[in-house]
Amino acid sequence: MTIAESFMDLALDEARRALEHGDVPVGAVVVIEGEVVSARHNERELTGDPTAHAEILALRDAAATTGSWRLESATLYVTLEPCPMCAGACLNSRISRLVFGTTDPRAGATGSLYNLGTDPRLNHEFEVLGGPGAGESARLLTEFFRSRR
Repeated sequence: MTIAESFMDLALDEARRALEHGDVPVGAVVVIEGEVVSARHNERELTGDPTAHAEILALRDAAATTGSWRLESATLYVTLEPCPMCAGACLNSRISRLVFGTTDPRAGATGSLYNLGTDPRLNHEFEVLGGPGAGESARLLTEFFRSRR
């Protein structure tokens, strides 16, 4: 198992926790220098907060833990390709790397619809890697939405 896969496994554990309160199963983990500094899952249904995406919550916690909004040495592992809001948070927090599980053809902003992480017109760029944990990430999402229909 690669390092990326082991951190993605933690993000998948977080995604499963979202199911406990009816949220879309997306999990995120922020890692700095090989250490997990935050781990969160979607909480929109739980809190009624439209911005309570796993990535936003994990980046907020990481900033609080480190004492700085500048997360320049951080890698964000997330089970689903970030939406425009979350990709914007990645840009604004200055992460160095994003690793996501499965693509999001309807809202993905780091490769599917937009490339916010690697757009040289913006004030920051970060490395983007997709694929680790893609199968399990997609399975969780498919089962969740199938159960809602």
